[in-house]
Amino acid sequence: MTKEEAIDIIRDAGFGFLATTEGHQPRVRPMMPYLTEEGELLLALLGRSRTIAQIKSNPLVEVCFVDRKMWYCRVTGTAQISNDISKKQIVFENVPMLRQYFAGPEDPNYYLAVVKIKEAEAMTPHSRVPEQISL
Repeated sequence: MTKEEAIDIIRDAGFGFLATTEGHQPRVRPMMPYLTEEGELLLALLGRSRTIAQIKSNPLVEVCFVDRKMWYCRVTGTAQISNDISKKQIVFENVPMLRQYFAGPEDPNYYLAVVKIKEAEAMTPHSRVPEQISL
């Protein structure tokens, strides 16, 4: 599988499932991350989200994407909470549903998780094993 095919899975899926940990318990929730040209995943979070404390406690995360053809891409990395207005603006402009939660990038309830991707693997229903992909 090519890098472009893996990126297509991420973009086609729309939603990804973000996994964090709370103590020894994994926590998974659907998210609408934005994949930047630099290979970071940007995720909008509500200020009251438990995800913020989970990332601060353990920044190791994984996001799994599945597209309509049942191809999947798992992205593993390190997350950090950021107040970078320019990155918030990018997510706000590219994820239209955020307008129902936030007034704009400077909304005090708008937090951002930035995931630095360390590794990715992808697989199709026809593959026998997942392939490591460099994003």
